[in-house]
Amino acid sequence: MDARERTAWVLEQAAREGFDLCGVARAEAFPELAHLPGWLERGYSGQMQYLHDERRRAPGRVLEGARSVIVCAASYKTPGPLSTEWMARPPDPQQAPRGWISRYAWGTDYHDVLLPRLQRLARALEQQFGPEVRTRAYVDTGPIVERVAAKYAGLGWLGKNTCLIHPRLGSWLFLGTILTTLELEPTCPPEQPPPDLCGSCRRCLDACPTGALVAPYVMDARRCIAYLTIEHRGSIPEEFRPAIGPMVFGCDICQDVCPWNRKAPARGWPEFAPRRLADFSADGPAPETLLAPPLEWLAALTEDDYRQAFRRSPVKRAKYRGLVRNACIALGNAARRAAPRVRQRVARLLERLAASEDPLIAEHARWALGQLDASQQAEAVPARPEAAQAAAAAGGGGSAGSV
Repeated sequence: MDARERTAWVLEQAAREGFDLCGVARAEAFPELAHLPGWLERGYSGQMQYLHDERRRAPGRVLEGARSVIVCAASYKTPGPLSTEWMARPPDPQQAPRGWISRYAWGTDYHDVLLPRLQRLARALEQQFGPEVRTRAYVDTGPIVERVAAKYAGLGWLGKNTCLIHPRLGSWLFLGTILTTLELEPTCPPEQPPPDLCGSCRRCLDACPTGALVAPYVMDARRCIAYLTIEHRGSIPEEFRPAIGPMVFGCDICQDVCPWNRKAPARGWPEFAPRRLADFSADGPAPETLLAPPLEWLAALTEDDYRQAFRRSPVKRAKYRGLVRNACIALGNAARRAAPRVRQRVARLLERLAASEDPLIAEHARWALGQLDASQQAEAVPARPEAAQAAAAAGGGGSAGSV
């Protein structure tokens, strides 16, 4: 086989493994990677020290003799509401407040789903083309900037929200890569990657609650809700806590508002649909799925409960104390609009967490209690005299109207 025939063989094998998209790029230093050092110097990577790995600047540094990068993509847009739609619904003050978990974490951990398929493809490559062919497969775990490689493999363009966007599937994509020493024909001319179709749209920038998209195509991770609730290990800066709202793991807003994602079909792999949780109790029964779970359930989890509920789930990335920290913030934001009986129940839970031996959990529980107290005090402030007179004149009733 020549390079073109070998690429056709790879694409066929990837389709057999079920991948929605597959492309090939040369293992070279892509132009976008030249901006990585400056982005890191500005501190935009936050605590993600792994992004400083020098090998990320060129795929060829990861595997000696690498000539090609195979990029495979799987859609995870399964049926379910967008976070923006869900949060726009008027909350029922009588119901337990619920939190939002990012769509990509509703189902089975994507590492566990994609990596075996990539490894099978890599082994088939070695068997088909000889033992001298070397491969290395990654699913978001190696020093490869997958979305940039995907662009040069022809799978889409890099949007203003920094995600890879495919014109048909949008950005709801998990990416996996295989580096190989085998010479393959690129599926896209390196000098002519897919065009940027974002145009003048800036919905993602305008919708970000924390201003994490500091410019088109530039993300300051330190301000990103996904980073703060997943990667950040310490105290979440108070300036961002109100903007986090009910989100306890990740954030989908910049993808939810993207017009290209509105058109994307909800036919993602079934492994990524909201999975049923084990039936167990943690100050109340577990929710049916991870689609908008009750915040009180999340905040009351023990470490054993956490390990059981989130086995083979991406939510493990936040760690136990991080998830409870996030649930405290979400409770402080959501429960302030709840009915008094719900708010009292939440306050009792937060008081218990505020006495935790873990200072991180205790600090965020105290902050949440402060939000509830502020809300209660605001409700207790009597109406101004002129407001009461206006209400009486309008037939508002009450003691003023009965005098």
